[in-house]
Amino acid sequence: MELIYATEKVKAQCTSVKTAKKLFDGSALLTNSLMARINALMQADTIKDIIVQPTFHFHKLTNKKGRNLEGYFAIDVKSRPDKWRIILQPLNENRLPFDPCNIDEIADNVRIVEITEVSSHYE
Repeated sequence: MELIYATEKVKAQCTSVKTAKKLFDGSALLTNSLMARINALMQADTIKDIIVQPTFHFHKLTNKKGRNLEGYFAIDVKSRPDKWRIILQPLNENRLPFDPCNIDEIADNVRIVEITEVSSHYE
């Protein structure tokens, strides 16, 4: 799958061990897990390859605190109890968001995702 990063900062967090380690306050475990997740996303043919793996806990985001998260999804950086998530948005072949974004209908066709942030999204 092709990965696009929303910002250079997000790209650095996802591709640089040094930057990721800083994000996670020095945690090598979280850093290694993030790098493994990014690698898995790159190796996947479509987003469905990620959705079907329970360890990723792929889930739809809901609107929160006035933020419109329609069409955005998250996967765990490490595990469910951990607070860190990779926030992503499926894109079509023109690199535009799907509208509407019915993931069950498009999962077999999504070959591009934009990683919008790596965060403790639920805080």
